[in-house]
Amino acid sequence: MNERFVLTTPLEDASLEELHIGDRVLIRGIIYSARDAAHQRLVQLIADNQPLPVDINGQIMYYMGPSPAKPGQAIGAAGPTSSYRMDAYTPALLAKGLKGMIGKGARDSKIKNALREYKAVYFAAIGGAGALISKCILNAEVVAYPDLGTEALRRLTVKDFPVFVANDMYGGDLYEQGIKEYARKALSD
Repeated sequence: MNERFVLTTPLEDASLEELHIGDRVLIRGIIYSARDAAHQRLVQLIADNQPLPVDINGQIMYYMGPSPAKPGQAIGAAGPTSSYRMDAYTPALLAKGLKGMIGKGARDSKIKNALREYKAVYFAAIGGAGALISKCILNAEVVAYPDLGTEALRRLTVKDFPVFVANDMYGGDLYEQGIKEYARKALSD
C-alpha cells in the first residue's frame, strides 16, 4: 500500500487492479471535468438511450468547476468539489465504461459497490489546492453544455496530476481506514 503509480488515460482494468487505497497516483492524458448539472444531463441521455457527447469508456471524470483562467493559463484554479453530490449519477456512468472519478470526500456504499462491480476507482484530490492543481492542466476546452458555465463538461489534458486512491475496486475505503487508525492511535496514547 501507499505505492506510487503513473497512469495514462484511457484506463484499463489491468492497471486499476494494481491500485489499493492510499496509493499515490500521477495521471497523464485526457480526463473530463463536470459537476452536478452536467452529470444530470449525461445520465438523462443514458436513460433516453441517446449517445453521450464524449466517449467515457476507460476515462476519468474530475468533479470540478474551474475559476476563470488568467492570460497565458489553460485554466484557473481547479480544485475538487464534494463528490457525494454526484453519487446519484455515478452508477449509470460506470455502467457506460467510466473507470475513475476524482473529487474530495467520502462516497456512499452504493458507489463502493458499483466500483467493485464495474472495476473502477475513486481518487481523492487535495481540497484547497486548486491553484497548484491547475498547473498540471495543460489544456482545457468545453466539449458540451457551455450554458452551464463552470459546470460545463470539459476535456482536460493533464500531466502528473496528483491524486490518492480513496476507494479501490476491492471495497477498500481510505476514509474509513483513516478514522479507524486515528481511533486506534487515540486509544493507545
